[in-house]
Amino acid sequence: MAERGLLDLMLARLPELSFQEKISLCESFNAEPDLIQRSHADIEEIIQRKLPAFWDIKAIRQLAEKDAQAAQLRGIGWVPWQNGAYPPLLREIYDPPLLLFFRGKLPDPQKPLAAIVGTRKPSPQAAAQAFDLAKGLGQGGISVVSGLAIGIDAMSHRGSLESGTPGIAVLGSGLDEVYPSSNRTLARRILETGGALLSEYPPGTGPRKWTFPARNRIISGMSRGVVIVEAPQRSGALITARFALEQNRDLWVASAGLTVEGQASRFDRRGTTALAEDGAGVVYSASDILKTWNIRMKV
Repeated sequence: MAERGLLDLMLARLPELSFQEKISLCESFNAEPDLIQRSHADIEEIIQRKLPAFWDIKAIRQLAEKDAQAAQLRGIGWVPWQNGAYPPLLREIYDPPLLLFFRGKLPDPQKPLAAIVGTRKPSPQAAAQAFDLAKGLGQGGISVVSGLAIGIDAMSHRGSLESGTPGIAVLGSGLDEVYPSSNRTLARRILETGGALLSEYPPGTGPRKWTFPARNRIISGMSRGVVIVEAPQRSGALITARFALEQNRDLWVASAGLTVEGQASRFDRRGTTALAEDGAGVVYSASDILKTWNIRMKV
């Protein structure tokens, strides 16, 4: 941060720019003055389009300064797109966040990650399988990524904790606004065991309806593969599945998330069943994934 100052926080706060346009500016500038001293025309030349209006750069810097102060006060760091600690697979997606705020220890960029997500109202079988999958992947040294939601996400985090391998939770809010509040203890345990909480949103950002679908592209984007454990026909987990396919990630559904022909169930599994019918692989245990990736369990 010493050399770049508040540059990356300022770039993240610039309105009316796409993710790619912010990254173009990130690559073009090395320090705060590079942005502050540029004219409207200079910015337009870099992003290759006209801007309807120019921003108040002093106000943008004040917002960035506020973000930096709030992060420091709450023990939150941030890693920009061009930094070597930024998750490498996430850097490659079409719309990566310019920076990630984090608490805890960022995952090793040399090691693959696996995402496990699903419905907030799982069947007992699916909840148990989410736990077992995460635990088994952790025993293979694979950190599990999920969204800290109730249901499948929470069971995935708990299984990861049981394995002893640090896990990652990606939030749809600022890291000082852990949501849902019922999972704050779980978030604390993730940090206490060497894992990380991540968000593209600055401190003070509360959960919004639109932040969770956006968060899902990060969950899949930083992972080598994604497991949808159980999902109804209309589910946020299916948004993650779509992102995984667009990002060319491995995509699986868990066996517990499939509708068995002739067997009635009060749990809606139409989303995961449709994914399997469309060609997603089915996993029965973590060893199915570890074998595909040529990884042996540690225990």
